Amino acid sequence: MSLPRQLREKSDFDQLPDDVPVSANIADIEEKKGFTNYYLFVIEVKIKSGGRYLIFRRYRQFYALHTKLEERYGAESKSSPFTCTLPILPGKVYVGAKKEIAESRIPILNVYMKNLLCLPAWVLMDEEVRLFFYHSDFDSEQVPRRLRRLRPRTRRVKSILPELPVLDRMAAPRAEALFDFAGTNKLELSFKKGDLIYLLSRVNKDWLEGTVNNTTGIFPCAFVKIIKDLPQQEDTVNKVRCYYHDETVSTIRDISVEEDLSSIPLFNDLMELIRREFDQDDIVLNYRDLDGDLIRLLSDQDIELMVSQSRSKPSEKHMFPWKLHITHKDDFSVYNTSPEMGAIHTVRAT
Repeated sequence: MSLPRQLREKSDFDQLPDDVPVSANIADIEEKKGFTNYYLFVIEVKIKSGGRYLIFRRYRQFYALHTKLEERYGAESKSSPFTCTLPILPGKVYVGAKKEIAESRIPILNVYMKNLLCLPAWVLMDEEVRLFFYHSDFDSEQVPRRLRRLRPRTRRVKSILPELPVLDRMAAPRAEALFDFAGTNKLELSFKKGDLIYLLSRVNKDWLEGTVNNTTGIFPCAFVKIIKDLPQQEDTVNKVRCYYHDETVSTIRDISVEEDLSSIPLFNDLMELIRREFDQDDIVLNYRDLDGDLIRLLSDQDIELMVSQSRSKPSEKHMFPWKLHITHKDDFSVYNTSPEMGAIHTVRAT
């Protein structure tokens, strides 16, 4: 089945919910400093109701989405009674400058998203597709530095969110107008006493941004009664705690990374980060297992085990629950090779 013949019938489109994405366009790329430096695609999403917002996605998220869609709906899928011809996703690139690679992917990914959003309604309603285009808390926390490729008619940096679907309105931050308010310029939101205003962001201690009657703008806090407040804005920079063990002393260093606390780093990326931070090549990474012994990390599987074991441990805010212990490559005295001698050979962090 060719892509043009898969386009949705008008009746199918009419039955889709108002928050379903209908178009997406990459507005820019942004470099982030995580376990390794990487680029995010800043994507402007338009939904059926006419609202627009920005989401931030890595190429690996495109790849993961496409892999799952191939498993479910690809021509060779055996898990679903429905199949279709999926658009082509550009393959992974392992050699080259990351910025140039990201830039070169923009037009191809734009075509990919355009064709993806033209697929049958049952693909658009797939949970993975919905999550990919969903405006998450992570997206809300991001502040785009520039939007070089944003279409001229929507060149405002501040995204305008639509009113939420009916099923989500009771959970949305909102306020009730106590008095009439007439905005004095295009940025200010006008409303009448008793209007229900859905809150989008806090401008400062005196002003909020919200939407009512399909209009978005800012307004003074004193004119409304908060029914459900906006969540506290979280810092998107988290930290990895490292204990560096030398011959005579152990020191602690917290390394900042722009990564979600639930993310699992690759071994090579983590090794490169630590070597760069400590400016040493002859070091190795370790973690403490559930018995308190140091275990050397050698592979991605070791990293996954470390992360898995750390999930049951309490952690500080904005700190990864797992901790790294850095030792010299040839120093094997830190490992507990004899059960009865564990207290002697295990280096305890201070």
